[in-house]
Amino acid sequence: MRRIAVLGATGSIGTSALDVIARHPDRLQATVLAAGRQVDALVALCARHAPAHAVIADPALLPRLRDALRDAGLATQAHAGSDALDALVSGDACDTVVAAIVGAAGLRSTLAAARAGKRLLLANKESLVLAGELLMAAAAGAGATVVPIDSEHNAIFQCLPDAHAHAGLQRILLTASGGPFRGRSRSALAAVTPEQAVAHPKWSMGPKISVDSATLMNKGLEVIEAHHLFGLPRERIGVLVHPQSLVHSLVEFVDGSTLAQLGLPDMRTALAVGFGWPERIASGVAGLDLLAQGGRLDFEPPDLDAFPCLRLAFDALAAGGTAPAVLNAANEVAVSAFLQRRIGFLSIPAVVEDALAALPAAPADSLETLVAADAAARRHAERVLTSFAA
Repeated sequence: MRRIAVLGATGSIGTSALDVIARHPDRLQATVLAAGRQVDALVALCARHAPAHAVIADPALLPRLRDALRDAGLATQAHAGSDALDALVSGDACDTVVAAIVGAAGLRSTLAAARAGKRLLLANKESLVLAGELLMAAAAGAGATVVPIDSEHNAIFQCLPDAHAHAGLQRILLTASGGPFRGRSRSALAAVTPEQAVAHPKWSMGPKISVDSATLMNKGLEVIEAHHLFGLPRERIGVLVHPQSLVHSLVEFVDGSTLAQLGLPDMRTALAVGFGWPERIASGVAGLDLLAQGGRLDFEPPDLDAFPCLRLAFDALAAGGTAPAVLNAANEVAVSAFLQRRIGFLSIPAVVEDALAALPAAPADSLETLVAADAAARRHAERVLTSFAA
């Protein structure tokens, strides 16, 4: 029986993970559920999945969580705060961790799981962007198995017999849907609203990730992730816009062969791979009928003029060190401001570019250095927001 901690249980990825888990009661069990501040939603999940432990991020909400679990007649133990979460993912409460806490807030628990040698289903891209070298070194040192849950990296994981065996590997190509604004010019993006930006045409995601998809920053972060996950330099990682979102990534070899993983745009496929690998287990996702999907697959290059966030991510990867941490932190601040209608859509890359120029890359030699770079980038981005006010 695989005992699973789902971090970010109330989010879209957490919901998909719990759906797959519920389909396999004979081999999968949710033993730890963690959420940010949504006590009622977390208690409802506990009533449905009966975990041994529930964790709320805000310690001030612990009494409310404890009372709600008791009133619901549940035996689930209530916990709160980062220390409690780290202890649970590091200890005997689970052997598998779904890391789906959004943003840099998910880094600490992800690192704890890696250092404890757990099977890590990694959906928190910021952990790799902020501290990819440290995370992968921790996983290797503890014998942790890292299975990426981003559909693109999961596709590469499936196409490579050994994610770190590069004999004959030429390059990898990540696909991007293009988001809700594919084909629009830069000038046409000036007036888009948060509601339009979060209305992704293919994927159901939270607001922050949806905005990242609309700016193509999501793909930029995935490029940095791919560098760390598969050990490839910037020059051997490419991006193709593929509006059907059926080909999730491609792997090209030196003999001219190209392998691709195809499937419907549903995160449950990648999660089922993570839970069952090297076996295959049912995910609840239907097989792919290409004729029913229109019988065609289209590809085009990304428009880096209209969507400069992807270029900025490649630049940050090339700069190395703390630059990806600055990129990620400034982007989080800018996206939050956009969702609050404090800045316009085109100001998101402007804030990020300003932060990268103001905070030159330094060696990323420790977690403390990276956390300091993250904090500095957030402070800088907050200071310059007024310059880009909508």
